[in-house]
Amino acid sequence: MKNIACPIRALLPAATLILSATANPVLAEQGERVPRILVSGEGSSELAPDMAILVLTVTREAETAREALDANSAAMAEVLQAMKAEGIAERDLQTQGFAIQPRYHYPAPRSSGDREPPRIIGYTVRNSLSVRVRDIGKTGAILDKSVTLGVNEGGNITFTNDDPSSAIAQARTAAVKDARRKADTLAAAAEVETGRILEISEQAFVPRPMPMVNAEMAMSRSADAVPVATGENSYRVTVQISFAIEQ
Repeated sequence: MKNIACPIRALLPAATLILSATANPVLAEQGERVPRILVSGEGSSELAPDMAILVLTVTREAETAREALDANSAAMAEVLQAMKAEGIAERDLQTQGFAIQPRYHYPAPRSSGDREPPRIIGYTVRNSLSVRVRDIGKTGAILDKSVTLGVNEGGNITFTNDDPSSAIAQARTAAVKDARRKADTLAAAAEVETGRILEISEQAFVPRPMPMVNAEMAMSRSADAVPVATGENSYRVTVQISFAIEQ
């Protein structure tokens, strides 16, 4: 009997520790995963754009890089002057890209199969200007004038919002409500109740500006101002929310 009793007494302290741990609700919650419902919610809000972003490109070709650069610079200087005359501020004018590239001629192969090396026959200079038009009603007129002054490439338009924070806040609210509705539906189907929020996170919102308009289509029009349609921008927010389950 002594040999049997000793192991039992040795196990008593361990049993006491287990009971005291389960009796403490804080330790129990830390040691056990709280039953939860994990859902995602989506919300969107539409907002009329109040700003247009144009990308205007001047391309010039010449036999030498110097001649191509001079011609391009003269045309771009007129474009910049016209933008300022239309009320575009300095802060809304930014060079988007600049490049000087040689143009090559590739001779046809000889009858012997030999091929002459390509040779430079000229140069192309491209200068792109990003223009933020805050008076969105001037977009068509500015496009038309820029083409007249020598813009012959690019010209894409993006309609956006200077401050979309109010629309994004509305989308966040709608996303949380959507997640709550989903959690309540799941809880009702499982015959439990939705408890407190355990965790909430937001995915990066995705603004969806209006599609770009191709300037080549605009260039083909002879109207005093290029017709444009601004439409609405849609801002989307996705949230993930973890709700406790009340049983």
